[in-house]
Amino acid sequence: MAISDESIIDVTPKPMHAAEAIFLPAIAKGLGTTFRHLFGNITKPGKNKDNIYVVQYPEEKRDDRPVVEGGQERSTFRGVHRLNKDEDDRVRCVACFMCATACPANCIHITAEESPWDDREKYPKQFDIDELRCIYCGMCEEACPCDAIELTPFYEVTGMSRQELIFDKTKLLEVYDQTIEEKPM
Repeated sequence: MAISDESIIDVTPKPMHAAEAIFLPAIAKGLGTTFRHLFGNITKPGKNKDNIYVVQYPEEKRDDRPVVEGGQERSTFRGVHRLNKDEDDRVRCVACFMCATACPANCIHITAEESPWDDREKYPKQFDIDELRCIYCGMCEEACPCDAIELTPFYEVTGMSRQELIFDKTKLLEVYDQTIEEKPM
């Protein structure tokens, strides 16, 4: 069966004229978009004409806009991690390595040790999360069988070096103490 000439579509690109060859129309279009956003933010701070919400940080803080699913409000924001404590003020983690296994960014590192308590076999001697490497997907939180790790709504984390943003067990427990009043995600 032969292919008819009517069913053949020519996809050869049209030759560019001189202005297109040096990308002048594309540059002008890009500058137009940039200036439109610039002047839109200057004249009407808060919302621009594309309905993109702009926060004047640090004077304004980002509000946590909840999402309603099935009649219930839930937050979709995931901030910095915390290690939860149990009723006896001990780290809740049992060093099962489920969070480290589930982590797609491979940013959780745990060293387990035999537990001094009778109610569990082991506990984390060392528990580190590289917050710069983390993609904040929530897989660690979902994988944890004892709800030991959570993502908080806390996002104001800064550091002057990469080492400052590798949170060890002590720092993760400090985040728990700071966010104990916060509703878990």
